[in-house]
Amino acid sequence: MEYVSFGRTGTKVSKLCLGMMTFGTPGWRDYVMEEGPSRPIIKAAVDAGINFFDTADVYARGGSEEVTGKVLGSLLRRHEYVLATKVCNPMSDDPNDRGLSRKHIMESIDASLQRLGTDYVDLYIIHRWDHSTPIEETMEALHDVVRAGKALYLGASSMFAWQFLKAQSAARQNGWTPFVSMQNHYNLIYREEEREMIPLCIDQGIAVTPWSPLARGFLAGTREREGGGSTVRAKTDEIAQRMYYRDVDFAIAERVGEVAARLGTSRPEVALRWLMTRPAITAPIVGVSTQEQLTTLLKAADGTLDASDVEYLEELYEPRTIAGHF
Repeated sequence: MEYVSFGRTGTKVSKLCLGMMTFGTPGWRDYVMEEGPSRPIIKAAVDAGINFFDTADVYARGGSEEVTGKVLGSLLRRHEYVLATKVCNPMSDDPNDRGLSRKHIMESIDASLQRLGTDYVDLYIIHRWDHSTPIEETMEALHDVVRAGKALYLGASSMFAWQFLKAQSAARQNGWTPFVSMQNHYNLIYREEEREMIPLCIDQGIAVTPWSPLARGFLAGTREREGGGSTVRAKTDEIAQRMYYRDVDFAIAERVGEVAARLGTSRPEVALRWLMTRPAITAPIVGVSTQEQLTTLLKAADGTLDASDVEYLEELYEPRTIAGHF
């Protein structure tokens, strides 16, 4: 496994980050696994050299953090892995149990640390933009989390470039901790981030850790034109149904299959290799449900695509409405 600098920080992370959303409590989503079946998959990732793990408080309503903390704590010493979690999305029906207010951030970091069984997270990410809280309140609260030693770095996730700059400006003008990473929606069939956010991150030295690099399995060829698909997640994933399923999306996915067949490799490897060779990409967030899926994605980290393959894969892309800022 190759390790790279996390943006302009001194921390090194594996070129793949294991997303932990599929581990936790099955009642939250049909495809989520409990600790027992999760453990061998996470161990295989550790054995392969992955040292970067991404979860969130909202995943399985804290269940993912609990499984993540238990398994990683039994496999590695704390300094051996880089751990990220997130805050913002609703954790209950309580109006204050959500968002990026000072109240919610301070309560959420403590709850996350308890579930994770650790004194600190390496990266604390705001899961989405909170339109109801002044960004100054959010950035000061996050700064205090860092000053208290509960998080080492701060990150942001899907938002507009102007929002990201507004947050960074508030932090810098007040001497608060700025964001060092952006976890955005980016893959072969959703490339709107190439317009502003990715150039901004390149200019500012921000680590880019895209989510949904396989378009929630769409680029793996598991989806069907009439809706749903061949896997449990494909059949129950309403979010993917809203975000993808255009005719051109299927056409791009078919080209991924063509390139994979010609190269004698798999669709996921081709889609992930394309993403990993894009400018600014630090470590895509990959989610898996089996060790076989993990093995396939690990192969992508060791390969590349030539210019003609890249051009062929990108040729059909059409501009689309913003997706993922929900």
